[in-house]
Amino acid sequence: MIPRATYRLQFHKDFPFAAAEPLAPYLRDLGISHVYASPIAAARAGSTHGYDGIDPARINPELGGEEGFRGLAATLKAHGIGIVVDIVPNHLAVGGADNRWWLSVLERGAASPFARYFDIDWTSADVALRGKLLAPFLGVPLDEALRSGAIRLVRDAEGMALVAHDTHRFPIRPEDREALAELDDHTLARQFDAATPEGYTQLAKLHARQHYRLAWWRTAADRINWRRFFDITELAGLRVEDPEVFDAVHALPLRLYAEGLIDGVRVDHVDGLADPPGYGRRLRAALEEAGRHRPADANPGPPWLIVEKILGAGERLPVDWATDGTSGYDFMDQVSALQHAPAGAAPLTAHWQALSGRPGEFEAEETLARDQILDWAFPGQLEAAAGAFERLATLEGDHCDVTAGMLRRGIATLLRAMRVYRSYGSAALADSPALRAARAVAQASAAPGEAFVLDLLCDWIEGRRSPYHSLRREAVQRFEQLSAPLSAKAVEDTAFYRYARLLSRTDVGFSADTFSLSPADFAARVAIRSGDHLHAMLTTATHDHKRGEDVRARLAVLSELPEAWIAASERWMDMPPGETLLPGDRYAILQTVVGAWPLDLDANEPAGLQAFAVRVIDWSRKAMREAKLRSFWAQPDEAYEAAGAEFIRALLAPGSDAAQDLAAFVRRIAPGGAVNAVAQAVLRSTLPGVPDLYQGCDLWDWSLVDPDNRRPVDYAARMPMARLGEGTPGWPDGRLKQAAIAEALHLRRADPALFAAGDFALLETAGARAGHLFAFARRHEGRTLLVAVPLHCATAVDADLRIDPDWWGDTAILAPDGARIPAHDAFAERPFLLRQG
Repeated sequence: MIPRATYRLQFHKDFPFAAAEPLAPYLRDLGISHVYASPIAAARAGSTHGYDGIDPARINPELGGEEGFRGLAATLKAHGIGIVVDIVPNHLAVGGADNRWWLSVLERGAASPFARYFDIDWTSADVALRGKLLAPFLGVPLDEALRSGAIRLVRDAEGMALVAHDTHRFPIRPEDREALAELDDHTLARQFDAATPEGYTQLAKLHARQHYRLAWWRTAADRINWRRFFDITELAGLRVEDPEVFDAVHALPLRLYAEGLIDGVRVDHVDGLADPPGYGRRLRAALEEAGRHRPADANPGPPWLIVEKILGAGERLPVDWATDGTSGYDFMDQVSALQHAPAGAAPLTAHWQALSGRPGEFEAEETLARDQILDWAFPGQLEAAAGAFERLATLEGDHCDVTAGMLRRGIATLLRAMRVYRSYGSAALADSPALRAARAVAQASAAPGEAFVLDLLCDWIEGRRSPYHSLRREAVQRFEQLSAPLSAKAVEDTAFYRYARLLSRTDVGFSADTFSLSPADFAARVAIRSGDHLHAMLTTATHDHKRGEDVRARLAVLSELPEAWIAASERWMDMPPGETLLPGDRYAILQTVVGAWPLDLDANEPAGLQAFAVRVIDWSRKAMREAKLRSFWAQPDEAYEAAGAEFIRALLAPGSDAAQDLAAFVRRIAPGGAVNAVAQAVLRSTLPGVPDLYQGCDLWDWSLVDPDNRRPVDYAARMPMARLGEGTPGWPDGRLKQAAIAEALHLRRADPALFAAGDFALLETAGARAGHLFAFARRHEGRTLLVAVPLHCATAVDADLRIDPDWWGDTAILAPDGARIPAHDAFAERPFLLRQG
């Protein structure tokens, strides 16, 4: 069933399935058709998000298990609400003592029935790892771990195992376990006591016989011989392209769909898979087959299949994947760009470049980050990809003199120039525009005399040559599965934290080089998406966003007031102890404080300011480590981070001149930000696609990057729900936003066909402020809905969110029937127009 509107819920042990049941009446009244659940499969104990799964075939007992999920489904169904679940086919959590598939591989090596489940290279070029799995989970080098007692041999309820740092369990081979089985615990402890020379020797020999090689965590980037999720060693990649693995990983969602308990799935990180197009088609077929067994009272219609896919500038999700579209990062980017004033780009860019000394345009920042992250985080995967292509070249007689070094340099040059996650050459496309563009850029920086290597690589990737199909496929797969995590880590998790021209344009899935979009350009993108995937998800906030939807909406106002913002920020930039921080870090902190300042925060109130300061400090620590300029996750500069915290506390000192000044500036831009926020919510709820509402965003969303955006939601504060027809909902408390969402979603519920299949048409605007409107019509079988929102009107909005009628002048919306709707009438009562006709 295609949802009408979804509401994302983050389940964890402190918010299990049972906690969501009382929300059913509220969600129904809001206009929600489906709960969009975070991953529900068994995950690591205490997981706050579910993306560290350990058993994809079992519902997480911490959430309430199967019984709890069935109870939630029944309660929601009684209120007319279905469920969509987030699934994670790309990886599982490893390294502890809770993943039975992984433990079996450690114990039995390549002979384990689960060895094929993980993406492990058992034929590594590294002689020490041939037939072994590198286990880089040690906090210190191996020899030190052995001698210090950090590694011990223990006998527990599961059998004998090497235990590292009292948390990681590594079972020993069955033959070693049997040989030691008759030893009592005292003898076992004495013989393998590394504090003695004899014990150390015995322990080292025992370790050397295992199917794994324990190693210091810092060795992972260079030596790891299995695929991780990005650069996270605790998450191991799955070979879901293998039919047996596919069936095991999807058994639970397919069963739940067949039983009518869910109506669709959202697939996490589809770009991590070996063959995303083939995966999409296979999953679609499996869901449709499971649908043949759905009970008669299940929601009708086809399964809804959405994939988490980051699209580059101009990139489109291919229709032959057989999905309903992406999970909405593209829409989040585009609607944000629509709300940024183009005139702000030049002054804000110039100011950023002069202030920070860093590139003014994002392109250069991304290239540098790609170069560094490839070298720092993925040298092992680069080497493996080069080795795979070298084997291919060796077999092809006319390329036998192309060396691994040439190929390594060529791959690195190509990856540095990529501007999308993957080329999808492995899907045997006739041509890849993304790869062609990267190839053209890479040619200029290829090693002297080695431009031909780029041509050779691109030909292989696009499938144009080589009789050695399986080897070519393996090599290309290694390239593609390196390209995706490199893009994510270099762009989202590095360059976005370095580039603070305006933070509202650097969020997950955003094209940071695109500062703004005109109404016509935005409408063109809406038309393309709805033409390709009419039922794609539309979202403006997620569990992954770097700042809340209303933080971005407020920061967009700075694009309208660049001079005022620059002057204000300069008053705060050099406050002690800020001078010890990089200017770019100070500037990012100031934007974060201004953007996320809660509307009810008093500049004289100590408790509120302290709580806000803690949140900003937590964000700044993460931002500094992600930027990798002065502090790193692998090597935190705690003194530098402390200076950042001190700067934030100074800015937010109760009653201080800085706090008062900041509060005054926020009061100046907050009305414009609120208009943007309501407009954003209305557009999300009325444009072609399926609107998703992230938990808590029915009121104002001042959240920052995770875990801040996963804080508990005060649902009591959201009920009873405000309605636009019952008095005037307040805007400082968020009720205006909530009521606007409800009105739009109620229209969807009243006329589902109009929204599911209706045409989308951009409406003309005329008059002095014609460029300050975005208006469109949805039409279906004689019914019409007009929708309009104001743009870039911060200078005309008063403290009550009213827009000065004189500012509009003769500006009007030209309706499809020829009527002229004056803008000052359309927005006289509220900052959006919804009119049925």
